Amino acid sequence: MKPIIIKSNEEEYTLEFNRESVKFAESRGFKFDDVANFPMTKLPELFFYAFRMHHKNIARDKTDKILFEELGGIPDGMIERLAELYAKPFEALNVVEEGEERKNSKWSVEM
Repeated sequence: MKPIIIKSNEEEYTLEFNRESVKFAESRGFKFDDVANFPMTKLPELFFYAFRMHHKNIARDKTDKILFEELGGIPDGMIERLAELYAKPFEALNVVEEGEERKNSKWSVEM
């Protein structure tokens, strides 16, 4: 899945998630389900956490400035793409269907 890339004449940022960035968000109390109930609070948080994978040192006030002042809000389609990108790392936790094997797996589970 392609990441979100936002850029100006001077800067470029790549927004996406990996397991570490999702764990970072969760460790700070972020719950994706809260986005629908508290969009004014949680959408800017999700936007901030999307920077974590490639831009660990960017501050929240900088991402808020980009979101509210530079972009003028969330462009059409960005919420859906952020949701898809946030969900992508969870595929590593998916259960393998019966009869299938995980790629390159050296371990098996019998129950």
